[in-house]
Amino acid sequence: MTEHVTGTDWQSWQQSWDRQQEWYLPDREERFGVMLDMVEALVGTEPRVLDLACGTGTISDRLLKRFPKAESVGVDLDPALLAIAEGYFEGEDRVRFVRADLKDPRWTEALPHDSYDAVLTATALHWLYSDDLRTLYGQLGPLVRGGGVFMNADHMPDEATPRINAAEREFRHRRMDRAKEAGAVDWAGWWQLAAADPRLAGPTAERFEIYGEHADGDTPSAAWHAQALRDAGFGEARTVWSSPSDALVLALK
Repeated sequence: MTEHVTGTDWQSWQQSWDRQQEWYLPDREERFGVMLDMVEALVGTEPRVLDLACGTGTISDRLLKRFPKAESVGVDLDPALLAIAEGYFEGEDRVRFVRADLKDPRWTEALPHDSYDAVLTATALHWLYSDDLRTLYGQLGPLVRGGGVFMNADHMPDEATPRINAAEREFRHRRMDRAKEAGAVDWAGWWQLAAADPRLAGPTAERFEIYGEHADGDTPSAAWHAQALRDAGFGEARTVWSSPSDALVLALK
């Protein structure tokens, strides 16, 4: 590993998380840009947003930088990523964070508001199995105001194209291997760095007690997500961005 984060510098940890994620998703910023374009197009520039499974607050960070009058509530269960988020956003009154388990049927009771203009999530819900994801989508319906939006950006492969999928995966992993040889830090390496930070060591240990090495889940297609969201009461749902491996599905209440 060539990356080092010395001391608990929350901005450095935020940037380190971004770089680690970009190793897997080189078009990550393009995806966020489209997500925020659609927020502006559908609910304007002063939205109240629920940053779902927020991690370090990646979406909230970009949201508040683009929309100065926006408000964000981040919800997650991971104590280490929440520690980074809370440290990074300390003193920022436009964002708050809530620790809750999305598999808990009463998780919405921990939220400070009953409704949101937009609920946004990225690279997070793949740790839920399809039945749990359907349940979650049903819970999101009442949280999104009329005319509001939900957007989920994640790995959404199409099982109907196995040869395309295999070629894309091989190409992507060759590129990732080259980046790692040049010093990029992967998921496991990043968590090793976190465990070595005195202020993140405890939350990181707790995190692995909750999730293990990596949470299991399903990666259904974008079409599946769109249909599940329509079944949950959203009026319209479709893909608004895609790459060879990932997609951004938008549902309009």
